Amino acid sequence: MSQTPRVVVVGGGLAGLVAARHLAAGGGDVTVFERRDTPGGRVRTRERDGFLLDRGFQVLFTAYPAVKRELDLDALDLRRFAPGATIARPNHRSTLSDPIRDPIALPATLFNPDVSLGDKLRVARLRWDLLRTDPDAIFDGDRGDDSIDTYLRDRGFSDRFVERFAAPFYGGITLDRSLSTSKRVFEYTFRALAAGDTAVPAAGMGAIPEQLASRARDAGATIETGTEVTAVAADGDADGDTNATVTAGGESIDADAVVVATDPPTARDLTGVESIPTDARACVTQYYDLPARTDLETGRRLLLNATESGPNHVVPHSEVAPEYAPDDAVLLSATYLGEREESDDELADRTRRALADWYPERRFDGLEPIHTDRIGFAQFAQPPGIHDRLPGPRDPAGAVYLAGDYTRWSSIQGAMESGLTAAKAVIEDRAG
Repeated sequence: MSQTPRVVVVGGGLAGLVAARHLAAGGGDVTVFERRDTPGGRVRTRERDGFLLDRGFQVLFTAYPAVKRELDLDALDLRRFAPGATIARPNHRSTLSDPIRDPIALPATLFNPDVSLGDKLRVARLRWDLLRTDPDAIFDGDRGDDSIDTYLRDRGFSDRFVERFAAPFYGGITLDRSLSTSKRVFEYTFRALAAGDTAVPAAGMGAIPEQLASRARDAGATIETGTEVTAVAADGDADGDTNATVTAGGESIDADAVVVATDPPTARDLTGVESIPTDARACVTQYYDLPARTDLETGRRLLLNATESGPNHVVPHSEVAPEYAPDDAVLLSATYLGEREESDDELADRTRRALADWYPERRFDGLEPIHTDRIGFAQFAQPPGIHDRLPGPRDPAGAVYLAGDYTRWSSIQGAMESGLTAAKAVIEDRAG
């Protein structure tokens, strides 16, 4: 950049914070406007009575390239889930893990009655194939696309594997238990699961944007919270130079470039770019307090609901990360897909009934709801082919740019990668 251009970043989520860091490191005078009181966007953690409650169930895949590039993972003090999952249905629980990364679970995995030997061999083959695949090539439009369901069945996986494991496991990742989401999301995340860990910071997922904000400030960016941007306009002068104006906190601010890094509906409203996806996947995550010493014997794995009744999955948070709960309590969460009509009490009762079905030898009268997150726009919908139609960072007019997972794919990887891509676009255009 030349002559220290002024750049405004609209939105202090993961994409905006990464963009701000790289823009400031590239010599820009960067200001981030975040409408909430703290940065983080959709990734945040609240503390309540000694419990750490993330905004919905979220995890960090350590093998994501952008995660390894943008974050200091050691400083996050990660707590790791065990590979695989516990498959649950009435009066039955079984373990399915990665025997290469989790050899202790090899006997339980080999004799798992919910997944046939043929399906286990197909998983091993799939793991081998995807670990040899360049992750950057997975979203290449030349490779074609299909639904996850079709992809798995084309590879020979059985109905039982799809219904009892793939549907709830990828229902949790894509918020789409029907597996109608693009196979590209499956391939990328399956590869990440095989190549790295699934983890949360000891201080909660909110530690991730806190670290990104600190790195952006260290690079020279200014982050103004509690300031909402209500308008963005691209301008030009008689010499053909472009700039932009934002309206923030009721004031008009001139900038040499603006990076819009908000949620998809807001980004579309601010920029008018019609290709920004706004079809949403919703979910409800409810957190519970259980009496101390309640052991669900998951081995730090997710509990997947192999039936259609009850929550999609249950997470033993304090078993994975003891810091998430006081010493005298156990923290669980249950996630329900879609926008639910049930009240908070009705959802808690559904969770109690599901756990009682899975653990008939125990009682769950002591399970008490702590907090419920009803998230109407948790992800944008990703049917086959959508990634070939997503906007790029330069799609808005003039000196306005886009950064957000909706320019890549719905994930922490997509958000962080989009921030770097937008920053590079601004720097290249200003240099040219």
